[in-house]
Amino acid sequence: MGRRGEDEAAEYLAGTGHTILERNWRNGRYEIDIITLAEDGLHFVEVKSRNVPSAAAPEDNITAAKRRSLVLAAERFLHSASRKGLPGDIEIFFDVITVGFAGGGRELNYYPGAFTPIYV
Repeated sequence: MGRRGEDEAAEYLAGTGHTILERNWRNGRYEIDIITLAEDGLHFVEVKSRNVPSAAAPEDNITAAKRRSLVLAAERFLHSASRKGLPGDIEIFFDVITVGFAGGGRELNYYPGAFTPIYV
């Protein structure tokens, strides 16, 4: 179901003008489901999918620990060879897409800028 949800999310993003740069980008134990480039900047996208009804909403699984992990993964991406060719002053976004599957249909919700890393 996870791969199917990511496929749906990537298709949705591409249809809204995002260019898919990476899918399932990994560096050590860190992973980012989808990385896109859009007119407004670079998007790191976490995809959560579930069969519905479910005991918890997919977005409820984006814990503080998961957000920290996504930020660390994004930092690694930005310092990697994969980043070559991107502008140096690009805006960064952390997005969430939830995909719920029921019967033969699906419900997709996109939360652009779902969270902003805060450093104290």
